[in-house]
Amino acid sequence: MGTRQVSRSALVAAPPERIFALLADPAQHPLIDGSGTVRASRGSAPARLSLGARFGMEMRMGAPYRIQNTVVEFEENRLIAWRHFSGHRWRWLLEPTEDGRTEVTETFDWSTARSPLAIRLLGFPKRNAEAIEKTLARLGGMFPG
Repeated sequence: MGTRQVSRSALVAAPPERIFALLADPAQHPLIDGSGTVRASRGSAPARLSLGARFGMEMRMGAPYRIQNTVVEFEENRLIAWRHFSGHRWRWLLEPTEDGRTEVTETFDWSTARSPLAIRLLGFPKRNAEAIEKTLARLGGMFPG
């Protein structure tokens, strides 16, 4: 993991295909968001993401706002990542285990951000690490063993 990345992992009691289906559907993102900022997908969002797909989200961090994302990494049932205008990425890596579960790793990667200093000074790495832990717990709760 690079110095401008924060990752957390958890085992989820579901195969990668089921988890990926949820991650590739922007309308489902508010269900797993542990940050409390993701409210809803915007009407222009595709039903299923793919490489290069653009999707908008309704957000709230203090005040409501909208954000446009682009899928920049995509490997069916294994990897998906998106970024928005600031350049940082949210990446999900799914690795199947022998017992039918999946190790899910979510990464906040600001190595590609336009203003990494601002991200660090505003405390986003620490806050996002905490939110990732909550997100992974919510994701795990959607697939109880």
